[in-house]
Amino acid sequence: MKINNSMDFGIALKNRRKELGYTQRYISEFTGFSISFISDLENGKSTAELGKAIYIANMLGLDISADSR
Repeated sequence: MKINNSMDFGIALKNRRKELGYTQRYISEFTGFSISFISDLENGKSTAELGKAIYIANMLGLDISADSR
């Protein structure tokens, strides 16, 4: 999936979380991030902290890359 904006990123995270059978509560307990932060991230809130967003994506096994096209 190509990520073009924060909404695309949130959808990718949510889909992967569900594929793995994880709840937002589980992610929250594992990472120490609040459930509301995870919800905001999955709903495409553009002000989410990038470092935390990348951490969760990596935890879920999503590959984050950027190319210079």
